[in-house]
Amino acid sequence: MAMQAHLPGTPASTAAIARSITRGASKQTFYTIRWLVDRGLIDDAYRAYAYFRWVDDTIDVASKDRRAQLAFVTRQRRLLRRLEAGDQPDDLAPEEHLLADLFLARRDNHPGLASYLASMMAVMEFDAARRGRLITAEELDRYSRLLSTAVMDALAYFIGHRHTYPGGEARILAVQGAHIAHMLRDTRDDLAAGYFNIPRQILEAHRLTPTELAHPAYRDWVHERVELARRCFREGKRYIRAMGNTRSQLAGYLYCARFEVVLRRIELDGYLLRSDYSGLPRLPAWLLGFVQAHRSAMRGAKRTPAGDAR
Repeated sequence: MAMQAHLPGTPASTAAIARSITRGASKQTFYTIRWLVDRGLIDDAYRAYAYFRWVDDTIDVASKDRRAQLAFVTRQRRLLRRLEAGDQPDDLAPEEHLLADLFLARRDNHPGLASYLASMMAVMEFDAARRGRLITAEELDRYSRLLSTAVMDALAYFIGHRHTYPGGEARILAVQGAHIAHMLRDTRDDLAAGYFNIPRQILEAHRLTPTELAHPAYRDWVHERVELARRCFREGKRYIRAMGNTRSQLAGYLYCARFEVVLRRIELDGYLLRSDYSGLPRLPAWLLGFVQAHRSAMRGAKRTPAGDAR
């Protein structure tokens, strides 16, 4: 649901509403930010998530009016450019103050924030443009890379801000695995909204329509995507182990676990995608124990300067 709150446009007010939006949208994201983000960047992390949550929800609400949908996304891109140039617009919608305050509070010249915002805005633009049309395998791959890059850039900025993370292609693999699982999970809901998550090439090769989810060829494609996601997780976890920052590693494992249970459910269903994936198993006991231990450690380390603790 799109955010309806009216924001006075002050950092304190946007921080409060950003927390509320994040908690309502995703409990796991809310607590990941609360417990793992550098203490001096927690409010900004909530603002970043809440802003793009609002953009995404607004695109969905406006989906029946394509002109309004595209105009909205264009406005957000222009706003981002103005803020990057140092402008302080006075014609902002209440929710746009989330983004403006994020720029006011940004730290140093860390490249993660700018790259995150640019990549996420490109993801929003692609979502707005793809409604009602088939996408190619190449577009799907680019979409996944954009989102995965955005997530990892956000992690590098908000968790271990001063830490130098290893580079390389493996950096985004775990998030790509999660995105594949996410798109499979949401396939039926996305179909109802006019979004098609299977490449045009597959449909044309097997003379399928996007709604033939029970067709053997469609299920074979789902099987291939699940196997690809599994490979991404395996290689991505190797990168996570090499990150050198405990909080980032924990965030990475939580992110993987959230979507690995989706893959397991799809496998058990014989690769026939369902409309409801609620009631999936909780996180593994070892990971929950790790979270609890880290929370206790963080409570005992409140005097450590923000951004220094691992």
